[in-house]
Amino acid sequence: MTEAGIGQALAAVLERPEVAAGEAVPAGTGRAHIPARSDAEAVALWLVEYRGSPHTQRAYRREAERLLLWLADRGMALAEMRREHLDAFEAFLGDPRPRERWVGPTRPRRDPRWRPFRGPLSPASRRQSLVILQGLFAWLGEAGWLDHNPFRLMRDKRRRLDNRQGRVERYLERPLWDWLWGWLDHQPAPETSPRARFERERRRLAFGFAYLLAPRIGEMAAARMNDFRPREGRWWWHTVGKGGKAASIPVPPDMRRLLGEWRGALGLPPEPRPDEATPVLRGLDGHRGLGENRLYRLIRQTFREAAEALEDRLGAEAAREAALLRRATPHWLRHTALTHQAQAGVELRYLAETARHSRLDTTARYLHAEEAEWHRQQSRHGLSATPARAVQWPQHSEEAP
Repeated sequence: MTEAGIGQALAAVLERPEVAAGEAVPAGTGRAHIPARSDAEAVALWLVEYRGSPHTQRAYRREAERLLLWLADRGMALAEMRREHLDAFEAFLGDPRPRERWVGPTRPRRDPRWRPFRGPLSPASRRQSLVILQGLFAWLGEAGWLDHNPFRLMRDKRRRLDNRQGRVERYLERPLWDWLWGWLDHQPAPETSPRARFERERRRLAFGFAYLLAPRIGEMAAARMNDFRPREGRWWWHTVGKGGKAASIPVPPDMRRLLGEWRGALGLPPEPRPDEATPVLRGLDGHRGLGENRLYRLIRQTFREAAEALEDRLGAEAAREAALLRRATPHWLRHTALTHQAQAGVELRYLAETARHSRLDTTARYLHAEEAEWHRQQSRHGLSATPARAVQWPQHSEEAP
């Protein structure tokens, strides 16, 4: 199946699961228990199981589609996957070549310039991809579509598929964040056009929202004005996030101020009404909601412009920081928010509520304070300052101790 055909098959089943109806044609030796006629339709039916969690479904589709495209490039089907192919695919995720075929900037899926990767995947991302695909193969085996699961042959499966990670590293350290916010928050010149002023306020709101409330990008794009509500004199942001989990997050004063300023730019009063189910982030017309892909591109573009501005001001002195800004993605803002909250002393239980993590050990990855203290104490241990010629060697007895 061609690259376009794979995408169309996935989209068709996700939009209308009944399109795969018909006699099942299993890829393995048994009879399939799902109405699929191709690998792409079988995978799409697996993805339908996650329709209640759109964010998870999008992430799983991305990884499954990468595998299907990799197999199609080699003229293979899912049933032909063997143990050695898992190693080859993992290596490919870390270095997708040829680059011009596999790697490119974010574009709509139907755009001919769309590519499956924005760059090589980190070890953690490769591990996550294998975790997702292991679930896919297990499901397809239960569905009778496959009679062999190569993941079951991985001797080091526990290590390879253990997706627990160490400390979070993809975040902006406090000095860099302070500089970035100062750059975003600068007052526009008097001659600035109305459109440029609107875009400035939108960027401030997007980055401030991401930093102060630690949302995922899909949650930001889906936010409505009346998701911000007062209760007993305090303001809360109500959202439904990953896994369909509903949450209420405290809104700090700076977020209320930013939201009020943004609403002022839209010609609205500072506080949203209870019936105001309109988008928070909007397009240039001031009404249409800003989609997740557009928001992603806006934040990435802002990071790139900030990197250029930083280099213009400080030159080579800021080369490391500028490189970080160019690498940064919207999810870095969530990591930055949670890390800085932890550094500010927010208790782990409240940090976990803000992050909406089901496990405290996931949230604990943002706690860098112990590392700093460890580093401080370790610095007491150093090389001797006494000249070698002045050292008095201990006298040893001839007798064994």
